[in-house]
Amino acid sequence: MPRPPRCSPPEVPQHVIQRGNNRCACFAVDADYRFFRDCLSAACEKHGCRIHAYVFMTNHVHLLATPSTETAIAQVMQSVGRRYVGYFNCAYRRTGTLWEGRYKATVIESASYLFACSRYIELNPVRGGLAGNAAAYPWSSYDANALGKRDALVSPHDLYLQLGRRPSARQAAYRNLFDVALDEATITAIRNATQKGWTLGRRKFRREIAALVGRRTEALRVWRSSRSIEQGG
Repeated sequence: MPRPPRCSPPEVPQHVIQRGNNRCACFAVDADYRFFRDCLSAACEKHGCRIHAYVFMTNHVHLLATPSTETAIAQVMQSVGRRYVGYFNCAYRRTGTLWEGRYKATVIESASYLFACSRYIELNPVRGGLAGNAAAYPWSSYDANALGKRDALVSPHDLYLQLGRRPSARQAAYRNLFDVALDEATITAIRNATQKGWTLGRRKFRREIAALVGRRTEALRVWRSSRSIEQGG
């Protein structure tokens, strides 16, 4: 069955996940994380892609990115893949693929899901038991977004800039977002949309994206009559 075409409209944020093949480790030492970040930063600058949030886990990475063109994210991921896999295979005397096929991605509606997705990404190490809180994990964008640490990879989204007039006010407002836990429904919606490549947002936004790309970008709704339910259909 042919793969569906990517849904990647310019200037619309996406949540991107790239996993290690068979969930194998993609990073072993700090130098690996730093080199991957350098590769990603260079590729984003070259191909026109802004990273608003990220986390590098042991065997996968999450990105919240806005592409400037339809092909920007694909070009970034291809570039990073070539450079980093070559480095990793050489460093650890291995051959073959490192990544689990194509990266997963979902287009997200900024007004509804930008900060939810950003929190989902930066809290990944906490959910995974690698850190007690987001600030304790060194390989994410939390320190840049919440604490003002300089990170050349992070480009603030317009909604982030609207959190306050001064950097300190924006950082405090962003930290406050983490005082409320993400509900399970939101976590499930983010996971399902990203895994299946569906659009993440309200119905109007989903329809607008579908019209823009000329194809369905959400799951079909299944209607079941009361009779079929009673009969176990």
